[in-house]
Amino acid sequence: MIRESPEAFLASLKSHAPNPKLPLDSVRKGLSAFYAGMQEETVMGSDHQIERVSIHDGLKGIWVSLPESVADRVVLFFHGGYFSTGSTDSHLGLCIRLAKVSRARVFSVDYRLAPEHVFPAAVEDAVAAYRFLIAKGYGPHHIVPAGISVGGTLVLSLLLSARDQSLPLPPAAVCMSPATDMLFSGESMEKNRERDWLTPEHLEAIRTVYLAGHDPKDPLASPVYAHLAGLPRLYVQAGTHEVLVSGIGVFVDKARWAGVPVQAEIWEGMFHCWQLFAEQIPEAQEAIGQVGAFIEDVLSR
Repeated sequence: MIRESPEAFLASLKSHAPNPKLPLDSVRKGLSAFYAGMQEETVMGSDHQIERVSIHDGLKGIWVSLPESVADRVVLFFHGGYFSTGSTDSHLGLCIRLAKVSRARVFSVDYRLAPEHVFPAAVEDAVAAYRFLIAKGYGPHHIVPAGISVGGTLVLSLLLSARDQSLPLPPAAVCMSPATDMLFSGESMEKNRERDWLTPEHLEAIRTVYLAGHDPKDPLASPVYAHLAGLPRLYVQAGTHEVLVSGIGVFVDKARWAGVPVQAEIWEGMFHCWQLFAEQIPEAQEAIGQVGAFIEDVLSR
């Protein structure tokens, strides 16, 4: 499981990192094409079905199902992409893999993006998607929210919002490489600057575009500052080479002190969102398998 980080592939990722000097439409199209290319074999080689769904007021999502998917088991998925890029389509390969390993249906949400829709629009959309599933008859105990990068942040924001709005909570949730602190502090920011493809400059752009002047310590933007007691079981993955790993560690410690059951795995040599590149990195396949085993264990009870 512990292997040396694939440096050549990391260099390729760095070359495709978003350039804030380019027009946003160009950045979005470029990243979507890059992600799609990285997952093409998974998408083309799987026996999956897609159903596109309107959730609420223009908010949309897709159902991703495989023959082995159990109909009443749902993974509510939130994609990554800096809160300003990414989509259900750009993360389709990951959703297919999650559906396979968890034997569940995946409901992936196209939440609103900044700068057209700044904080807390994405959080509101995450809550709306969860309410939509419950309204459609899916029991909360059959739903596991999961997300990657800022999608993992949205998972935590959803749980906090659901708890504070007295909604029934899911039994567990999954966060892969989440951003937990919009101040982006911690020694890993500098220590891992050259070992990750996500840089402090990218993170500064996320805070500027997504928060648009809003307090970065707002608990729904930075879950590390939230009152965490009462949240359900969490499964968190991070890599030792991530610039975000220090902040993730602080969040995990705080959640445990608040009495939240947290299973955290730190993967040696892995960089931000390595799980997205399962066709290129064996550790990504292993990490997704671990996520699937966790979800299936939760939903089969």
